[in-house]
Amino acid sequence: MKKQLLYILLIFTIGHTSSFGQAGPEKQIRKILKEQTEAWNRGDIDAFMKGYWNNDSLLFVGKNGPTYGFTNTLNNYKKNYPNKDYMGQLNFTLLEVKPLAKQLWMVLGKWELTRNAGNVSGHYTILFKKLKGEWVIIVDHSS
Repeated sequence: MKKQLLYILLIFTIGHTSSFGQAGPEKQIRKILKEQTEAWNRGDIDAFMKGYWNNDSLLFVGKNGPTYGFTNTLNNYKKNYPNKDYMGQLNFTLLEVKPLAKQLWMVLGKWELTRNAGNVSGHYTILFKKLKGEWVIIVDHSS
């Protein structure tokens, strides 16, 4: 009996250790958001944008309405945050990180900018989709 139990335990362990080497979707998404925060706080909008889907179908919705496309979104960020004083220090507070489907996750959170140009804050809903093996933001609604 001990031998059978040991055998079952061994099979169970082998079957589950193969997934330990890969970060789950939530961990990967949190890592992307952390890297975005670090890039923003360095004043590097180009690196911040690496979390977004580099595609014309990217959708960003802000106070001025929808913007379609990676390049348009990047240009808006650069226009609205022309220097470090306007960018300030970003902080994300994650309220929910949850799957909607196998390859689609939603993040609900709060953003805050502490800056010389005046502090601002709001909330966001982000949709992450796994495309070509990478998690990317396909929709960002920030207010």
